[in-house]
Amino acid sequence: MKTKIFCDIADYKTIKFFNNKNIVDGFTTNPSLMRLAGAKSYKEYSKKILKVCKKKPISFEVFADSPKEMLKQAYVINSWGKNIYVKIPVINSKGVFMGSVIKELSNKGIKLNITAVYTYEQVKKIYNNLNKKTRSIISIFAGRMADKGKDPLPIFKKSILLTKKNKNIEILWASTREAYNYTQAKQIKCNIITMPPKIINQISIFGKSFKSMTLDTVKGFLTDSKKSRFKL
Repeated sequence: MKTKIFCDIADYKTIKFFNNKNIVDGFTTNPSLMRLAGAKSYKEYSKKILKVCKKKPISFEVFADSPKEMLKQAYVINSWGKNIYVKIPVINSKGVFMGSVIKELSNKGIKLNITAVYTYEQVKKIYNNLNKKTRSIISIFAGRMADKGKDPLPIFKKSILLTKKNKNIEILWASTREAYNYTQAKQIKCNIITMPPKIINQISIFGKSFKSMTLDTVKGFLTDSKKSRFKL
């Protein structure tokens, strides 16, 4: 099974570039990335992106906090294109599980990307509220877990086991921190991994020998020492 690579970015030029690369199977965005990309109008900026990303799946997230407003935004976002996955947070800022939102949208056939997931219990609750005939993604934040000293692998393994019989429900490795995470995701047969452009570029040179890596490292140190004109 192939572990698909999604590019985690909202920058228009970067999406345009990677949309033409076979290594990238889709894209994920969030309100923070949209802000970083300089988006002033969420709708207009998203539609600009969709002009270059017409077929590959792309996630756009709601930014409302109440279930009612989330639903309203989700229907609008979904109307922009057939390749859109509407991103819904597993809970809102008050800690309330967004099961009712997930259930309604999924039953309407709207593709979802449930985000900010950190526990297997959350995965089970999400899974139980999804229409199994509707394509959906569950995004588990591996990197942020690891940043806090938590091992994400057990949660992924249990979640993949739960969903593996349903081809419409995919598990996504989110908040990727290093290129080796791709190898880990492949080993556990995770459906998707999303990562920033820098790490995608690192993956493209996988397979380099340790000998050449040692040589490149030493040459780099030597070049920098010469540029600095160090003397003893």
